[in-house]
Amino acid sequence: MAVPVIFGGILIILIFLQDYFLFNLVEKFLLFAALVIVPLVIILLRYDEQNNHQRIIFAAIRLLQFPAALFALVSVISSKALGLESTAIPGALSLGWLLFTLLLCIYGLTLIVNHRGRLAEIAIGAGLVYFFIGGIWFVLYQYQIDLFRANPATHALSSVHFHFSSAIVPIFIGVLGRIMTKKSWYPWVVAFDIVGPILIAVGIIFSKPLEYIGVTLFACNIAIYTTYLLAYLKKNSVPNKSAFFLILSCMAFYSIVVLSMFYPLLKNMFSLTILDFIPIYGSLHAFGFVLSGLIGWVYMIDSQKA
Repeated sequence: MAVPVIFGGILIILIFLQDYFLFNLVEKFLLFAALVIVPLVIILLRYDEQNNHQRIIFAAIRLLQFPAALFALVSVISSKALGLESTAIPGALSLGWLLFTLLLCIYGLTLIVNHRGRLAEIAIGAGLVYFFIGGIWFVLYQYQIDLFRANPATHALSSVHFHFSSAIVPIFIGVLGRIMTKKSWYPWVVAFDIVGPILIAVGIIFSKPLEYIGVTLFACNIAIYTTYLLAYLKKNSVPNKSAFFLILSCMAFYSIVVLSMFYPLLKNMFSLTILDFIPIYGSLHAFGFVLSGLIGWVYMIDSQKA
């Protein structure tokens, strides 16, 4: 899976640095998830204990990830650069990514079913299921369908939400649970990690208060995860590469918290709007918290299995 990550990384660098295809920021982050984040998740899970059915599914996931990501890329290109946004072609192409995320979902469900009672596996399985929900929102966005009083732009934001926070945070909580001494608070963190994304998604469409509750629960969970992880890294012997990226991931989250706290002050001092902060928040979360965290956990698991 290293080769798809390298090719995906090169494509993402070009996508973010070049405006040739006229992608908006949300679309760039969606493609970043498809081309880089998902293959890193696959690398993270390659040492899982698997039965025969899981091995078959996982082999298909590894084989189909890059072609499915290319379908997602061509889908967005067709709606932006080729002027086909008013046709069904972008939506039809996006189905390739949807079917791939369905495979991730099935594999996640096997983790949940085969490891009943093991909260770490339930958390990881839930994260993989959420990729499929993100795939559904991506298809709705590419078909430009209005659903539940939500417009396509909202579908795109929901897809980003499920490809990053909703999927990745439970996976982080799960891989931490695999190595940590179990704590009394851990089941609550797993439960809120599973429920929080649903509250946020439903809230985005139907109820702002519900969205705020979901965001608060989710943010508190990440705070618990990062605080415990930093304490774990301090007390235990961890490879330098892994520690560096995991600490960087935690610091990115705390930077987001600090920026959020000082947002009203910065907005007034520099006449900024929320639109000015979205690229900063998005970059800190996607490249800082998520990407650095995945790289750190990959190094950690590799060192343990070496």
